[in-house]
Amino acid sequence: MLCLGAQSAMAQARIGFVDSDRLMREAAPAVKAQQRLEKEFEQRDKELQRMAQELQVMQEEIERNSLTMVESEKRDKERAFNELNRDFQRKQREFREDLNQRRNEELATVLERANVAIKQIAEAEKFDIVLQEAVFASPRVDITEKVIKALGETR
Repeated sequence: MLCLGAQSAMAQARIGFVDSDRLMREAAPAVKAQQRLEKEFEQRDKELQRMAQELQVMQEEIERNSLTMVESEKRDKERAFNELNRDFQRKQREFREDLNQRRNEELATVLERANVAIKQIAEAEKFDIVLQEAVFASPRVDITEKVIKALGETR
């Protein structure tokens, strides 16, 4: 149980809240970071989609013609399918790893800028504490919109 002094101090404290998820969806630097990632990985994504389509066509051809194929032809087609599938799996794994690494780099930069903006707002408006994670936050303590606006103004 809190003592009266602690309750009084908490009642006097100025608290703010920032919705990090919303910030990462709507803030200009976060949107630009997402666009950079999409552009950076667009060609590799298209290549993976092309390979997946090629694998699907190969598999359908093997299934459709397996009964009429000579055993050696069937074995060659299955070997080619398996090699392409391994290459596809490897490229897909590398794509995910590279994308995750770049996303983390971009998010770290955005979070760094957001934290600077949050600190400036907190100091200017005399907040005692600003939370970024909460089970519940009243809209009256939510300063997310101010942070998004501040990030949009900085370059």
